[in-house]
Amino acid sequence: MIQLGSTLRVFHPAPNVLAFYDGRIEGQRAYSTHPNWLDDGAYTLGICSFAIVNGKSALVYDTHISLPHARAIRTKLEAMGIREIRVVLSHWHDDHVAGNEVFADCEILAHRLTAEILTERRTMLESGDPPIKPLVLPNRTWEGQMELEVGCLRIELRHADIHSRDGTVLYLPAQGLLFAGDTLEDPVTYVDEPDRLGVHLENLRIMENWKENWALPRILPNHGAPEKIAAGGYPASLVGATRRYVDKLLRCPGDEGLASQDLRTFAGDDFACGAITYFPPYEEVHRGNVKAVCATSIGSERS
Repeated sequence: MIQLGSTLRVFHPAPNVLAFYDGRIEGQRAYSTHPNWLDDGAYTLGICSFAIVNGKSALVYDTHISLPHARAIRTKLEAMGIREIRVVLSHWHDDHVAGNEVFADCEILAHRLTAEILTERRTMLESGDPPIKPLVLPNRTWEGQMELEVGCLRIELRHADIHSRDGTVLYLPAQGLLFAGDTLEDPVTYVDEPDRLGVHLENLRIMENWKENWALPRILPNHGAPEKIAAGGYPASLVGATRRYVDKLLRCPGDEGLASQDLRTFAGDDFACGAITYFPPYEEVHRGNVKAVCATSIGSERS
């Protein structure tokens, strides 16, 4: 195993934005040869946290997958002269909150639902593999929509019930950048709430219409191709590709042929047009998504 954080790469995808990317390294695992959330849910697939910086202030969007990763983020920011750091959590999942302890002396802002879920699942997260112990909880919450300032930059926060019911996305109006957390993922979303997938689909449709009051020329997801993130992110077509994928997933319980397709076939049109990029480890993610959706459908029928 490598030393945690030793393969972390820092990109500059846009002015005032740093991307702290790790993973997607062929044949490499970061924590253990055994199944675990850090390798299988994050490092193998590629994981990124972001910082928006202006003057002596910074906003860190998620604290990454380990304390060494979080320390590297803080060290980089402080070396740039940053003296005021605020954290915003995209949602409660372990690969987004594992570094919270490093920022325990900062404001850690999260949606009310994120704070509630982290409190409820604190024991689970602190006893996980690897454990997040101690899990430092948010010290400020919000609901609906909220505006923050990082130096002279205005940041908008919006609740997005996609992937996880507590999702928080950030929007940087000055650059038309959407920081999407796990609401969008390249190539496909990781289904964590199969019983709520219909809700997520409806909210993806709503996200497609955000262009009415949010210009969305570029999107930075937490899980995506490093070269795409480094080059400035994804076009708005990633939203439509995600919506189409979720819509097809919901049809799988009644369509055995569709459910049996591999990912390259299942999302073939969006791969062909370049809306998403094929990455082989997501075949396993796709199989798990189909299995979860079909199992939820069977459970619903029995109940």
